[in-house]
Amino acid sequence: MKPTTKTGSMCFFAFSTVLLIIIDQITKQAAQAALEGGRTVVLIRGVFELQYLENRGSAFGMMQGQRTFFLILAAGILFFIPYLYAKIPLTSHFLFLRITAILYAAGAAGNALDRARQGYVVDFFYFSLIDFPIFNVADIYVTAATAALILLILFYYKEEDFEQIRIFPKKK
Repeated sequence: MKPTTKTGSMCFFAFSTVLLIIIDQITKQAAQAALEGGRTVVLIRGVFELQYLENRGSAFGMMQGQRTFFLILAAGILFFIPYLYAKIPLTSHFLFLRITAILYAAGAAGNALDRARQGYVVDFFYFSLIDFPIFNVADIYVTAATAALILLILFYYKEEDFEQIRIFPKKK
């Protein structure tokens, strides 16, 4: 279903974001129930595993113990993203940018919920082949959104496209 009004578009944003948050939270609860206590599930030996980790920092475990900072940052992001989303034109040309905004909002909210509720973020995907830091579904949303945004800026959108998104109204 393609939203054709700003109200419809914002409803689509809210519904999609909440759906993605639910998926993230269900996967984290399942991982916690199955893996807490040190259990590891090897999916592809030497390549990919499920391991439980309580991450009290940010991406890659940086800034450990900065819960308040992360909650304030998430609140700012969760205020700004819907505002930005509402400014994106409802043409099909901007569909990818709207999807990117939804992914950012869902990723920020999913991890913020963990921090607010538990004091840490549940991570559980582990690529042992390259010893990549353990991550979760919300992290995938943010990473995919960032990669998409970079590609969109470099190869799809032009400067005049971004001029159509009026974040700050022009002064009279």
